[in-house]
Amino acid sequence: MHTLHFLNFNNNFSQKKESFFRLITFCFVFFVCTATFAQSPSQKSLEAKRTRLQLEIKKMNSLLFQSKSEGKNLLHELSDLNLKIGVRSKLIATINQEAAVLDSKIRKNQKQIKTLEKELQLLKDDYAAMIYKSYKSKSMQSRLMFLLSADTFDQAYKRFQYMGQYTDFRKKQGEEIALQTVKVEKLTDALKVQKIEKQNLLTEQKEEQTIIEVEKKEQEVLLNEVKSQEKKYTAEIKKKQKEERKIDKQIEKIIRDAIAASKKKNKGSTSKGFALTPEAKILAAKFTQNRGKLPWPVTNALVVRKFGKVPHESISGIYRQSNGIHIATNKKAQARAIFEGTVLAIQVSSIGMKTIYVQHGNYISLYSNLETVSVQKGDPIALKQNIGEIHTDKVTGKTILKFQIWKDTSKENPASWLLRL
Repeated sequence: MHTLHFLNFNNNFSQKKESFFRLITFCFVFFVCTATFAQSPSQKSLEAKRTRLQLEIKKMNSLLFQSKSEGKNLLHELSDLNLKIGVRSKLIATINQEAAVLDSKIRKNQKQIKTLEKELQLLKDDYAAMIYKSYKSKSMQSRLMFLLSADTFDQAYKRFQYMGQYTDFRKKQGEEIALQTVKVEKLTDALKVQKIEKQNLLTEQKEEQTIIEVEKKEQEVLLNEVKSQEKKYTAEIKKKQKEERKIDKQIEKIIRDAIAASKKKNKGSTSKGFALTPEAKILAAKFTQNRGKLPWPVTNALVVRKFGKVPHESISGIYRQSNGIHIATNKKAQARAIFEGTVLAIQVSSIGMKTIYVQHGNYISLYSNLETVSVQKGDPIALKQNIGEIHTDKVTGKTILKFQIWKDTSKENPASWLLRL
């Protein structure tokens, strides 16, 4: 009876222990999966941002800082340097964020490994105790006596089932130990990789910090030179702003005249903007459907001035209204059409720079600061078709395309239409 009582107690204990370890395993898997799901997107987005900023700095070095100019322009030099310092500062901040995310994951993994190792040791201890008890009480003779001492056949059968269940549980516990061991090994391997990644990030951060300190010293020298001639440069900026406003008015007039001409041609139109043919409406709809997916108007692009009211890069307190974006690119680069359409107009400035207007239904894309053009008014234009060579400034050595998108008489932000760089 004592043996029977012991085995019944052991059976109940074993079943409870099996349920306990199943619960532990489920909680662990759930916790790891939840933690991974919560953190991975953040780390991936930071990695993508870091890569994007690194590429932007490479483009700056090749498009803004390797050009040999014929003269020295402090404002442009300072603007370019300010731009690069701004991007590098974002890169350093991103690296620090990424390192912090990794550090958090490392701490959590270290904690999980310690918990798993404790659980694994408990499993091993319980398993060893069970094997020892089994060795002492489960000899062939004691098993036979356990069966023969049953009062009924039904009781003997239940005892036989229990013996099988006990053996199965012991096997499962051995498998659980192997599973826990594998989990510990995987987490340990992941931890090693994360520590290497963190060290690489810290090394990169240190390198970027060294570079930005040199750039900031150079920035301080240029800034002092500009401040010493601030009146002169402020006058230059205001003169250029006046010229830009004049050009903007000319652009708006050309578009309004084109709208008036379309209405005159289609006298029954009640549209406030362009009077569109059925084909033009389809084209405009296709253009709208491609919002955020349109190709860039140059193959190698770096935005050096954004859309809207933007502060001057070199002199504080001065703002410029930008109806589009300014894109730096390679020398001799060709401007290319962002969508199929028709050449609405070609404008030539007082200094000989050309602007091409390509119409896409009631949308117009403008390509300004072109040295030469390879199309004529009325020409059909295909997607990504080269339409003209972009001018390279002899003083700054930079090749800048001034790009705009209009919907009827409303100015659009090109950044919301083009593919993200």
